[in-house]
Amino acid sequence: MKTNPIWEEVWRIKDELSREYAADPDAYFVKLDEIANAEEKAGRKVVRSATELRQLMAEEEHERAGVSAMALNDKPPRKKHGRGSNVP
Repeated sequence: MKTNPIWEEVWRIKDELSREYAADPDAYFVKLDEIANAEEKAGRKVVRSATELRQLMAEEEHERAGVSAMALNDKPPRKKHGRGSNVP
């Protein structure tokens, strides 16, 4: 099964924070807020709820489906030969 880069990033960050702050849940959430605020200031999208995550995933899947459809349907134009052409 092909993994999604968004999920991979979420799991990587979650695992990293869990290792660092396992004994202190309050510090864990403070650090999580710091990361989210820094990402927003840098102009990157921050997902703060399951609903937002579902919307983002749906948008990505829709974009992928469109790209796949274009790739499958993209054929070079056929050459038209006029009268008197020697090409069959």
